[in-house]
Amino acid sequence: MDAALVSGIVFGCVVCGAVLGMVLNIKLPDHHLDGDSKDVVKLVMGLIATMAALVLSLLIASAKTTYDTQETEIQHLAANIVQLDRILVHYGPETEDARALLRQTVAIVIQRIWPKAGTANLEPLPARGGADDFYDQIQDLSPKTTPQRYLQSQALQITEGLAETRLLMLEQLDSSLSLPFLLILVFWLAILFLGFGLFARLNVTVMTALLVGALSVSGALFLILELNQPYRGVMQISGFPLHNALTQISR
Repeated sequence: MDAALVSGIVFGCVVCGAVLGMVLNIKLPDHHLDGDSKDVVKLVMGLIATMAALVLSLLIASAKTTYDTQETEIQHLAANIVQLDRILVHYGPETEDARALLRQTVAIVIQRIWPKAGTANLEPLPARGGADDFYDQIQDLSPKTTPQRYLQSQALQITEGLAETRLLMLEQLDSSLSLPFLLILVFWLAILFLGFGLFARLNVTVMTALLVGALSVSGALFLILELNQPYRGVMQISGFPLHNALTQISR
């Protein structure tokens, strides 16, 4: 979902709800807006406001957790890549081809997720790619000493961990807000602002307050959608850890 587009639509729906409430305030007969009617409507508005506030707060917390998890995984991925390269260096010169393939694979991943121009390509890499070839090269090494056997074992273990982390990151990409959930939430917000407009007098102060409120709720949804898409948009996760790792393993 395009976060800016969705939040703009939400803002429009909420404002339309408030305007409709003001129109109803003028059009409805007086007995629809007497004291008893106001009490009932305010109780319903209170219920909807509580549900909407609770859902928004939970969605923001969940989206922030998802974002932080992805950011941490990128950092761990970068640290493990550097550690793997150091292990291969200590193993010996026979790992030069594997190290070159590691650098190539990391560079491809960086280009796909953080391209210099264009949109990030988050589709999974081909089933048989550089990562598999790299694993085969490590597995085909013929250690001659006990330290080399230990280093090969460590390299295979870290490589398996890198593959697991990569797959986990791909699984976590599909965490955007579902459309039915979003529609219900927008409906609640529109009804809530309709209630605000129903008992409001049309003046600059009221309109300003309603616009600020509409901006606030649409901004909250923008934040939720942006955090749920950590590799796209304004709040994209930084690729610095992997760029730094690539610089270190290129030495």
